[in-house]
Amino acid sequence: MARPKSDDKRSAILAAAAEIFAERGLGAATSAISSAAGIAEGTLFTYFKTKDELLNALYREIKMELSSAMMSNFPRKKSVRTRLHHIWNRFVNWGVANPVSRFALAHLEVSDRLTDESKVAGSAPFAEVETLVDDAAAQRLFRNVPEELIAASLRSLASATMDLIAANPRMADQYREAGFEIFWTGVTKKR
Repeated sequence: MARPKSDDKRSAILAAAAEIFAERGLGAATSAISSAAGIAEGTLFTYFKTKDELLNALYREIKMELSSAMMSNFPRKKSVRTRLHHIWNRFVNWGVANPVSRFALAHLEVSDRLTDESKVAGSAPFAEVETLVDDAAAQRLFRNVPEELIAASLRSLASATMDLIAANPRMADQYREAGFEIFWTGVTKKR
């Protein structure tokens, strides 16, 4: 009879995978992950049948962690600017506090190895963001540019802000606020 799987061991594998993928990219060998987790490589494949299964599980795990950080206490009834500012602050704070997860997620998001199921599961907790975008469109707040460009601009500017805060933590508040102002004025119409 097989031993039951341990949640602690699964968590250790995912944590090691995040660290290795963040540092070396998704091409890193599973043996490096096993070693970092302190387990035999065969044990890794007891928990995740393939490397792709591990990648998808890690993606879903990080997206859940990120959604928890970004969407808690989300000000649903506030203005688009207030809601977007909330998302910005929470995203930047999460990225600064969790650089390993941030860099692993950056690799995972451009991977062709994620399943459609994982992408749907990863985006589901962010439904309020879609409502925010719909509200902004209804109010004609954003410039006439594709939504994906606005989202990519937010991610890029937030990433630059995170890097600056990591390099100079005493400037965190100034960088966070200035980064949001640059983003907001860049994507909204002049009124």
